[in-house]
Amino acid sequence: MARKGPRSQTPEFNRESVLRFIADNPGRSSKRDIAKAFDIKGDRRIVLKDLLADLQAEGLLSGSRKSFQRPGELPSVTVLEIRSRDADGGLLAEPAEWDETQGERPRLPVRQNDRTQTAGLGERILAKIEDAEDGTKLARVIRVLQKSRSLMLGVFRADKHGGGRVEPVERKQNEILIRPGDENGARDGDLVEADTPKQKRLGLALGRIVEVVGSSGSERAISAIALHAHGIPHIFPENVLSEADAATAATMENREDWRSLPLVTIDPVDAKDHDDAVHAVHDEDPANPGGMIVTVAIADVSAYVRSGTKLDAEARLRGNSVYFPDRVVPMLPERISNDLCSLKEGVDRPALAVRMVIGGDGRKRSHSFHRIMMTSRAKLAYEAAQAAIDDTPNEVADEVRETMLRPLWDAYRLVSRARDARGPLALELPERKLKLDETGRVKHVVTPERLDAHRLIEEFMILANVSAAETLEAKRQALIYRVHDTPALAKLESLREFLKTLEISLAKSGALRPSHFNGILQQVKATDHESLVNEVVLRTQSQAVYQPENIGHFGLNLARYAHFTSPIRRYADLIVHRALVTALDLGDDGLTKAEEADLVETAEAISQAERRAMAAERDTVDRLIAHFLADQVGEDFAGRITGVTRAGLFVALPAYGADGFVPISTLGAEYFRHDEAARTIAGERSGKGWRLGDAVEVRIVDVVPLAGSMQFEMLTEPRALPRGTQSFHKAQRSTRNHQRAAKSPGAKARKRR
Repeated sequence: MARKGPRSQTPEFNRESVLRFIADNPGRSSKRDIAKAFDIKGDRRIVLKDLLADLQAEGLLSGSRKSFQRPGELPSVTVLEIRSRDADGGLLAEPAEWDETQGERPRLPVRQNDRTQTAGLGERILAKIEDAEDGTKLARVIRVLQKSRSLMLGVFRADKHGGGRVEPVERKQNEILIRPGDENGARDGDLVEADTPKQKRLGLALGRIVEVVGSSGSERAISAIALHAHGIPHIFPENVLSEADAATAATMENREDWRSLPLVTIDPVDAKDHDDAVHAVHDEDPANPGGMIVTVAIADVSAYVRSGTKLDAEARLRGNSVYFPDRVVPMLPERISNDLCSLKEGVDRPALAVRMVIGGDGRKRSHSFHRIMMTSRAKLAYEAAQAAIDDTPNEVADEVRETMLRPLWDAYRLVSRARDARGPLALELPERKLKLDETGRVKHVVTPERLDAHRLIEEFMILANVSAAETLEAKRQALIYRVHDTPALAKLESLREFLKTLEISLAKSGALRPSHFNGILQQVKATDHESLVNEVVLRTQSQAVYQPENIGHFGLNLARYAHFTSPIRRYADLIVHRALVTALDLGDDGLTKAEEADLVETAEAISQAERRAMAAERDTVDRLIAHFLADQVGEDFAGRITGVTRAGLFVALPAYGADGFVPISTLGAEYFRHDEAARTIAGERSGKGWRLGDAVEVRIVDVVPLAGSMQFEMLTEPRALPRGTQSFHKAQRSTRNHQRAAKSPGAKARKRR
C-alpha cells in the first residue's frame, strides 16, 4: 500500500490571517475560497460569517460574500466605466460601483486587448486589474459590456452662488444640477462631461462634472462635441509620437527602382497627404491590340508602421481617419501621414505598386505587385487635371498634359467600358460640402461638380483593390475583405411595395443584381421622383463592412474586393499591404501569425470605428448647419421630405444639406396615419397627406444648435395621394368602418347606455 505524503499545513484562522489571505489572493477571495483555505466546515462557518461581518463593520473589509477586498482596493476582475482621458489622450476608467466611504474613487489607465473590440470613452468594460511597471495599477480590457448611460455631454451654466446646471447636447436627455464643489474646474459656458448617478429624488437629477471638454464658444466646439460624444481618440500619446518622430526614411533594400516612371498624384486641392499615384501607357505588345498598362502606386505605410509597435496599436484603435469640416483627426501622426508616407512631388518615396494590363475591351487581363521606390513627377488637383484635358485655362505644363494625363484619360475611357458592362449600382446622390469662415462657422454650402478626373481615380483604385484581393486569394493568404451583402428580404419587400405606388415593378423571382436597381433608377431619371427613388434604393442596401470571409461586393458587382489604396487613413488597407508583403515575400514586415489569428476581431473593430466616424461626421455637419440657421427662425425654406415616421416627417433643405423635423401633431386638425410601406402620412378623413420625396415648403420654428436639431412647420398643404398607396385605402376603409360602426345597433345601444 502506497504511503501517503505529509498533510499540508492549514494556516491559523484569525483576523490577521484572513485579512492577509484576502490581500494576497485578490482573484479568489469569496467566502467559499476563504473557508476552503482555512479548512472551515460545519458549525465553524458561522464563526467565519461573524468574523467577516465584524471586519466589514470596522471598515477593514469591503465587498460581498462573492468577492471580498481590502477597502480602497479593486478586485482582480471588475466592471469599470471609461470616463475621462489623461494628458496624453489615454483612456481612464473608474469603478462602476464604489462606496465613497472607502476613500477617493480610483482612476486607472486603460490598456486595450487586441483580441477584443475597441473600448471607447463612455463605455462600460469588464477589466483585469494589473500592476504597471512603475508599481501603479492599470485596467486591461477583457471585453466591452455596454455604453454607459450615466455620462452626459452638455454645456455648464454656472450659478453665482456656486454649482450650476448642465444643459445636455442631446435633446432626449434632461438637465442636471451640479452642487457647489462638484464643478471640477468648469466655468460658465464650458463643454463638459457630467456623471449622473442613479438616484430617486424630485426635480432635476444631481450630478458631478468629470471632465471639461473646452469652451462651447470656441471655433472647434462643434467637432469637439462629436469627438467626445462618440469616444473618438484624437490626441496621440507621447510614446506614439516618439515612435513616429524616430522613424527614418526607407531605403532601397528589397525594392525595385521605379523612380524614372512618370507617376502623378491627383487629389483634392486642399489635400495634405498623398497616398496614391497613377500612370498609364499604351501597351506595345502585339498580343494586346488597343490595350494599355495602368500602374497604381500606393504609399508603403507598412514600412513604417510595423506590427507590435505603439504606432500600430494606436492606428488599430482609431481604425481610420475622421474628417470634419474644420479639422481632420488622422489615423497616423503627421510625421508619418504628411511626411514620410506622403508621395510628394520630386521626393523619393517607398510604395507598393500594382501594374495592370488592360485589354482592348477594357477588362483587366493580368497584374503584378512590386515593392518600389518612386518619385512623383507632378502634384495635381482634380480641377486642374480636368481643365488641362478640357483645354480650358490652367497652369498644368504641356509636357504633363500630353505625356502623363492624356494616356490616363485614354485608359479611363477603356476601363469605363468594362465598368459599364459590369453594371455596378449607379446611385445619383449629390455630395454637399460645407465651406467655413475664419471663425469656424458655415459660410456657404456647395455641391462640388463630379468630374471625370474623380471617376478616373476611382476606377483605377477599384481595379487595384480587386487585384490585391485576387493575388492574396491565389496565394491562400489570409486578409480582410471589403464586403457588401445583398439587400435583406424584408427591405426588398418594403421597396417593392413602395415602387408599386409609382407603378414600377421589382422582380420577385431569381437573385437580384445591381442591374435590376439600375433599371429602376433609369426609369425615374429626370423625373420628379428621381431623388426620392435614389434615396429609397440607397436605404434598401446593406451596409458594407470588413471581414476575413469573402461574400463579394454587391454594390460594385464584384466577386472579390479588398481595400488596398489608402493605408494612410484606413487600417484595413494597412493589413492588406502587410498580407501582400508576406504572400509575395517582399520583406520581413508583413502580416504576422498573431495578426492572422486576430483578423476576425480586427475586422469587427475597424468596422465599428468606421461606423463611429460616419456618425460623428454626420452629427458635426448637422450641428454646424443648425448654428448657421439659428438666427433664421421664422424664415421659410424649400425642402424635400427625406423621412416618414409614425412621429412625423423629416424634411431636408437641399440648399444646406440639413434635416429638420415636422411633428405629426402639428400637421393639421384631423388624425393622420403613417403607412410604412408607401412612405406616406395621410389624413384619416380626407385621405390627403405627404410622402417621401415630396417637394415642400417649411418654416423654421425652433433650432437647438448644440444638439444639431431643427423643428419645422409644414407650409405646403396636404395633397391627394395616389389611389394605389396603402395610405389612401386605409384611410378610406377606416372612415367607412367608423361610419358603419356608428350606425350599427350595437353602437346605438352603447350610446343609450
